[in-house]
Amino acid sequence: MTQPLPLLIGQSDFKAFREFGAYYVDKSLFIQEVLDSAFNVLLLPRPRRFGKTLNLSMLRYFFERHEPGHGDLFAGLAIADTPHFAQHQGRYPVIYLTFKDIKSRDWEGCLEALQFVLREVYTQHRHILDDPALYPEEKQYVQSILNGEANKTAYEPALKKLSELLHRVHGEKVVILLDEYDTPILAGYLHDYYEEVLNFTRNLLSGGLKDNPYLLKGVVTGIQRVAKESIFSSLNNLGVYTLMQTKFNTVFGFTDAEVRTLLDAYGMRDNYAEVSHWYNGYRFGGEVIYNPWSVANYVENREGGKAYWLNTGGMELIERLVTRGGKELRGELDDLLAGRAIVRPVYDSIVLRDLDRRDDLLWSFLLFSGYLNYVALTARWNWYELTIPNQELRAVYVDLVDRWFREKVDLTQLESM
Repeated sequence: MTQPLPLLIGQSDFKAFREFGAYYVDKSLFIQEVLDSAFNVLLLPRPRRFGKTLNLSMLRYFFERHEPGHGDLFAGLAIADTPHFAQHQGRYPVIYLTFKDIKSRDWEGCLEALQFVLREVYTQHRHILDDPALYPEEKQYVQSILNGEANKTAYEPALKKLSELLHRVHGEKVVILLDEYDTPILAGYLHDYYEEVLNFTRNLLSGGLKDNPYLLKGVVTGIQRVAKESIFSSLNNLGVYTLMQTKFNTVFGFTDAEVRTLLDAYGMRDNYAEVSHWYNGYRFGGEVIYNPWSVANYVENREGGKAYWLNTGGMELIERLVTRGGKELRGELDDLLAGRAIVRPVYDSIVLRDLDRRDDLLWSFLLFSGYLNYVALTARWNWYELTIPNQELRAVYVDLVDRWFREKVDLTQLESM
């Protein structure tokens, strides 16, 4: 029997996967979909641990001008057999940044973290300082970012200015890739600096993505689609594809066929029923999707079904929203845990501050965060049957409700119950 390829769990760098010879589920035709899209800016919200960072890393290595080139990383992948490969691979300057670790408890710390990310991006492109195409005042601006001497206002146009300078130096339009754009916004909502982070992020992204003549493509990922009017205002070049749209529906997560192939590769074909029971049940644009983090952990550990997703972070806001509800909310959780569907309207964009005064938004938030699954009800527009997707998520809810009771109910009453 052929020895299976190693799994790389927790690794989100595409180059590491390819150079290490790890098992890789080929998502490279995502590149073709991005290039063929009518929109030059794409917003692709998906739940955490569904491969967003790895896919953006793949886009970076495909588009990025680099010496030596990264073309060999795509050998044997589907994109290498398309005309797009010769035309676009290794051709463009790429601005790649991630906000995934910006979870500060105050605005001062958040702003410092955002500025640090932007300084890191400028550092990656500091070679432009040596190019005679830059004017002295432009070099001074770049140097002020690099030295950490620029004020808050100077950082807001940083994406657009860097794309302009890269275009002038290299003679090609720029690709902007932003991972987990909404992490600092969610932290701002949770820790009461929502307006400050929203205003800064709006100005930064509008500059880089709206009407930017130096932009070839922009791809933005996150968990929630924060309402367009509050952060992506007037971005008429923005294509938004949530987990409810059919386009891009198999890019993130594993399809049923991909899971079967993975289990076969590791001699675990007979485990399919258990894997399906624990980790499938998500529906992205009508396609059944599995949680890739949990499936990979299952294959690696060979310990049977377990809730691997529970301990990967992101629960603080969910707990705050779910456990604040009164009698009605607890009744809905009871229905879900009993395997029954609840019927609620779903809104694919959310103004976070409305979560405090509109309980009906909670279910949309849980759906797009990966805690619920949906089935459309054709008789009522935007109303859906919502269910807990699988056994893993059932374990998450049981744990959440158990801890809520232990915090809110006297121990004697709890034992009696």
